[in-house]
Amino acid sequence: MAKDGLKIVTIGGGSSYTPELIEGYIKRQDLLPIKEIVLVDIEAGKEKLEIVGEMAKRMIKAAGLDWTVTLTLDRKSALKDADFVTTQFRVGLLDARVKDERIPLSHGVLGQETNGAGGIFKAFRTIPVILDIIEDMKTECPDAWLVNFTNPAGMVTEAAIRHGGWKKTVGLCNVPIGHRKMAAEKLDLPEEDLFFKFAGINHFHWHRVWDKEGTERTQEVIDAIYKPTDDEQESHLKNIHNASFHYEQIKALEMLPCGYHRYYYAEEEMLHHSIDEFEKGETRAQVVKKTEARLFELYKDPELDYKPEELSQRGGTHYSDAACEIIASIQNDLRKEMVVSTENKGTISELPYDAVVEVSGVVTSHGFEPYNWGAFIPEARGLLQGMKGMEETVISAAIEGNYNRALSAFIVNPLIPGGNKAKDILDQLLYAHKEHLPQFSEKINEIEMNQPNTVQYVDELMESN
Repeated sequence: MAKDGLKIVTIGGGSSYTPELIEGYIKRQDLLPIKEIVLVDIEAGKEKLEIVGEMAKRMIKAAGLDWTVTLTLDRKSALKDADFVTTQFRVGLLDARVKDERIPLSHGVLGQETNGAGGIFKAFRTIPVILDIIEDMKTECPDAWLVNFTNPAGMVTEAAIRHGGWKKTVGLCNVPIGHRKMAAEKLDLPEEDLFFKFAGINHFHWHRVWDKEGTERTQEVIDAIYKPTDDEQESHLKNIHNASFHYEQIKALEMLPCGYHRYYYAEEEMLHHSIDEFEKGETRAQVVKKTEARLFELYKDPELDYKPEELSQRGGTHYSDAACEIIASIQNDLRKEMVVSTENKGTISELPYDAVVEVSGVVTSHGFEPYNWGAFIPEARGLLQGMKGMEETVISAAIEGNYNRALSAFIVNPLIPGGNKAKDILDQLLYAHKEHLPQFSEKINEIEMNQPNTVQYVDELMESN
């Protein structure tokens, strides 16, 4: 670690989440001897970087701190001698997410940021970039920790660790934080008086809960949230539809599901809702674009020197705070209990030893030590192994630019129908994202030359956006 103070670099520094990140550092100023924060972005994000960067400077000044905030488009120079690198970038910006959602939904197939066809394509665009970042880190900051909360967080983290070889990587998600808070509320106990174990993969995990007397309270929380009543089942997730789970199924699981399990356990309801949003021109990406526009108008205010409450409406709240917590725990060996994406190391017995999983454990100065979970019951085990196999196929396709593997990933993904429809959606998304998929350039050129209907379909659909 740097002796004269920490240098923390954020890739995707122009993100609307950056004020929460800065707030998190300020809250932990006694634990983090920060000297410099570097916010990095690309040319297309320059305006947002400047807006949010000036706001970060105001926040730090208001806190009475002398930290330096540097804004740059030069990633490699930014990484020089960094102690921690956080990643929160979106390749293709929100316009790419619009395509991920609208193209599949135009076929009556789910489009979503981390699930189904949309999640696969976000991985295709993102994985080559995280590997490029790691190549720069190898020469510029070989001892730095990489804290990733770029989605799809599990696949991006697995690419970094297994394929980039960057063992000092942890992946983050805000979903477990919300689940912990909800369980504490339902049991009317302080969160710190409860013990949680999460296991699975990103946006596809389950968890159990005990009190400090050692009594398991999982079934009580299941009853409190999912037992049939006249009220709608509760959810802490602002970014996905709150379709109801079947109480009988969750009761039999004897585990609490991740909120994103709705896409699998309540697939029909989630798909119908998404199609309805699509037909109204109100997919999640389109809504988020409007929210972000409002946020950046707020951020421009030269008097604003604190994180506005409106940011919590963006979805993804707590991501940045969790990143700060991990950094503080590594820096000070706090051994904070958290849920992260990390190497399995036998934690889940049915998955490969070196697979990346999302599990509970302790953050130490030498990294993350996961708690052992063991085996899953059959109905969870089968789904989990299938999803992990799909993730591994997606990662290989993203790195190799292998169209055959990409099609295989589509076929085995449970949210994408097989047959010609899967191939049509795949080809249309490849063409739509051609600017950000150089590894697939040969196939994309073939589509442009030989599939005029594909080209016309995508162009007309995007023009109607």
